[in-house]
Amino acid sequence: MSVSATIAFAGTPQFAVPTLEALAASGADVNLVLTQPDRPAGRGRQVTASPVKLAAAARGLRVAQPQTLNAAGTLDDLGPAPDLLVVVAYGLLLPLQMLAWPRLGCVNLHASLLPRWRGAAPIQHAILARDATTGVSLMRIERGLDTGAVYRERSTPIGARETAGELHDRLAVLAAEVLAGALPELLAGELSPTPQQETLATRAPKITKADAVLDWRRGALELDARVRAFDPWPVAETRLDDGTRLRVWRAEPLDAEATAPPGSVVAAGAAGIDVATGAGILRLVRVQPPSGRVMDASAYLAAHPLDGAAFVA
Repeated sequence: MSVSATIAFAGTPQFAVPTLEALAASGADVNLVLTQPDRPAGRGRQVTASPVKLAAAARGLRVAQPQTLNAAGTLDDLGPAPDLLVVVAYGLLLPLQMLAWPRLGCVNLHASLLPRWRGAAPIQHAILARDATTGVSLMRIERGLDTGAVYRERSTPIGARETAGELHDRLAVLAAEVLAGALPELLAGELSPTPQQETLATRAPKITKADAVLDWRRGALELDARVRAFDPWPVAETRLDDGTRLRVWRAEPLDAEATAPPGSVVAAGAAGIDVATGAGILRLVRVQPPSGRVMDASAYLAAHPLDGAAFVA
């Protein structure tokens, strides 16, 4: 596909990179890439460029990293207005003057089937809710948060054991495909968006580390969903009654009833650590002790027997 137009792109994390790559491969003139400023990251807190900045630099694209888009003169600093601005997980809300900046307006690729899961963490919330299906929406950006009319959407089933990280990677590729398929019609003004149904809207607020603490009074199916939703960040966490913290990377709900109080270790062996919940039993399969590596639960048990132990509910 070859596209003759000037397109600006705004994105920051790895999720946005496949769409930027698709735009660059389309033949469009990507005259500007907006991304968040370099920030400290990792254990060493070294100042690090965003994945989008690295991808743009590899292709020789012009990059801008404004701290804010609301300052006077920001648009003048960015240069000539593009025909279209494509936004994917940029991380900053676009002010009104920027929405009117491109000739054809601004579009966003959102990782849900809107209006379900508007907000910062649609992938995690889809798994938390145990949705069977999710997808990607190509929408026109308006003043509200993810409220714009939808041009195109593509759905995909959520795997029964799929983690947020795995779903993230699939949806990132799907987003690039959706944009590539719609771009010629978008630039020709031939796509008519469909307004969202407000009565069906749900919210997907930002996930915090506090959300990842497992409450054993919940059911095994719900706890399993939380483990998968918080992989790779912030990672589900629990605490033994002696105060020892344990991160949980993989778990499995068992087809068994729980007769012990929530949090009780009812079995611990080669298959894993079986924990009673408010409804059923959850088997911990991959865990990580404080300052340790991720390991099979059986390896953890070799050094930390849990007979008679319990996790804090």
